[in-house]
Amino acid sequence: MNIEYYKKIWKHEESLAHINGWDFSHIKGRYEENTDLPWNYDSIVRKYLRKDMMLLDYDTGGGEYLLSLGHPYSHTAATEGYPPNVKLCQEKLLPLGIDLRACDNPSEIPFEDNYFDIIINRHGDFDPRKIYSLLKTNGIFITQQVGQDNDRDLVEMVLPNTKPPYSNLYLKEQSQAFIDAGFEILESGEAYRPIRFYDIGAFVWFAHIIEWEFPDFSVDKCFEQLLKMQNQIEKTGVIEGTIHRYMIVAKK
Repeated sequence: MNIEYYKKIWKHEESLAHINGWDFSHIKGRYEENTDLPWNYDSIVRKYLRKDMMLLDYDTGGGEYLLSLGHPYSHTAATEGYPPNVKLCQEKLLPLGIDLRACDNPSEIPFEDNYFDIIINRHGDFDPRKIYSLLKTNGIFITQQVGQDNDRDLVEMVLPNTKPPYSNLYLKEQSQAFIDAGFEILESGEAYRPIRFYDIGAFVWFAHIIEWEFPDFSVDKCFEQLLKMQNQIEKTGVIEGTIHRYMIVAKK
């Protein structure tokens, strides 16, 4: 194994680890995940969404998914809290007439109560009671979330004994939080599925992007562990971990 060669290319991936919105195209074909969940978030959203509904996409990222829905811009709103994405959304969404508001606190979303027919949220934070207040009667909230066990086996490979960044992120506990807030659960699901990396450079880039799961990760700090993973790649062609997702559709 050419150790210096691997360190050079992994450090290069480390230097490239930044994204606009939620764009993982840099490692397309070098990793895969989320390909066989027992539900389809997009299909669920489109099942409930009608053109006359007032829609909010909370934590919209770069607005990519929101725009893919083709919803009338006059009936579309979005929030985002990550400053680089806020700037990106200001450039992309505001000129279209979408009501974009910066927000990084799910308990203080800056819209009036009883305003939305439907609120969607994929992999963003949320407060069930605030969501309830923002929705009209019979309004719908749809979310797909990253569960507490997400990528934990991968984290253990490079940063053993690291605590999960969040707690109680399981379907049972989160469904109860919605029920306690006054919602009726219409649909729900929970799944564990594989995530696979076909080169360690892709993993290095990924671990830097998902910094809340891999705190203080760096090539220098984790180099010996990365070499072990490289040995595994050379033997089997893949490093495999586990993603954890859950989904809830709730009605006010």
